[in-house]
Amino acid sequence: MTSARPLMTGLFPDRNSAELGYSSLSDRGYSKDDINVVMSEDTKKRHFAAAGTETELGSKAAEGAGVGGAIGGTLGAIAAAVAAVGTTVALPGLGLVIAGPLAAAIAGAGAGAATGGLVGALVGWNMPEERVKRYDEGIRKGGILMGVRPRNDEDAAHLENAWKTNRAQDVYR
Repeated sequence: MTSARPLMTGLFPDRNSAELGYSSLSDRGYSKDDINVVMSEDTKKRHFAAAGTETELGSKAAEGAGVGGAIGGTLGAIAAAVAAVGTTVALPGLGLVIAGPLAAAIAGAGAGAATGGLVGALVGWNMPEERVKRYDEGIRKGGILMGVRPRNDEDAAHLENAWKTNRAQDVYR
């Protein structure tokens, strides 16, 4: 994904807030192919693996669960919500699940990108290393990172407000 627009990101503390953040994107016309979601395997299992958790974000997470692959071992499961986001990748040694264009970029780059982990992938997307480190820490504590490239300044302002209203932390645009 090569867009001149910067990647807008926010860290959601739990499934409910992430679902609301995801809905704000859907309501604005963004599709699963526009939205990046990153969470730990533990977070995916805790929030999205239970029966009866069918939501668009949950479906996105589940969609990847049955996909086998070749990135360090497995292309992965992202719970039902994350499964709605499109391409999903599990990074086995890191315990991360990634969905969306970022997952496609990592998959396209091969095992080298996977071993670079989240920090390498996000720094490669011109995200400051200090911000990536905060996100990495938040993900390890159970947070759900979401990112999108807003189509225009109006969308960016609307989404920033919606995400902050829904308890997203460290929102950058």
